[in-house]
Amino acid sequence: MRLDQFLANAGLGSRSQVKEYLKQMRIKVDGVTTKDYGYKVNENNQVIECDGKTIEYKKYRYYMLNKPDGYITATEDKTDATVMDLLDIPNKKDFFPVGRLDKDTEGLLIITNDGEFLHNVLSPKKHVSKTYYARINGMIEYQHIGRFKEGIVLDDGYKCLPSKLEIVTSAEISEIKLIIYEGKFHQVKRMFEAMGMKVVYLKRVAMGKLELYGNLKLGEFRELSMEDIGKVKEIIIK
Repeated sequence: MRLDQFLANAGLGSRSQVKEYLKQMRIKVDGVTTKDYGYKVNENNQVIECDGKTIEYKKYRYYMLNKPDGYITATEDKTDATVMDLLDIPNKKDFFPVGRLDKDTEGLLIITNDGEFLHNVLSPKKHVSKTYYARINGMIEYQHIGRFKEGIVLDDGYKCLPSKLEIVTSAEISEIKLIIYEGKFHQVKRMFEAMGMKVVYLKRVAMGKLELYGNLKLGEFRELSMEDIGKVKEIIIK
């Protein structure tokens, strides 16, 4: 591929940015400095460096975003800010969110340019688990655990797959953790509404075995390793 394409795909910057790096004589191919952005390189067997550091080529990249309240999970929107507005990454137009979180829901959201990964995670047949922390207006009791395990019936008659409810605190405003294995529209909120209760705060804290980084602040993002991605691909069916 072209050298400028390689550098941009490797996450070094936009096409215009990497061309500036080339002009500044900061790029070497197999130890030789070049300014030729159209130079053809083989990403598999050539060593490309910037400022003396070898650049690792990645066709696909994955980012974890700690989504804050107030952002739409979409690539673009005419009226509201989107989660993509929070990311400062090269070639952002090629990336998209994996699944969705409601505008007022916080927490773990994966952004990638890997369409196959998106399909696998969202496929109903895969049953990738999603773990949520929530505060509920209403007293959650032990009996509710059984109802979630059996499968909550939503307002449209759909019966959800069995889910796992964990009571953190039981009070007028209860705290819970909930693991679900599908992603219906407003599912967590509708599950509690089916029991006459209202979700007042909702945050996704895990997908599969990948947990939200504890030191990732709201609105911040970080690139995921392939080890992290492997944790998402763990298919969990109970």
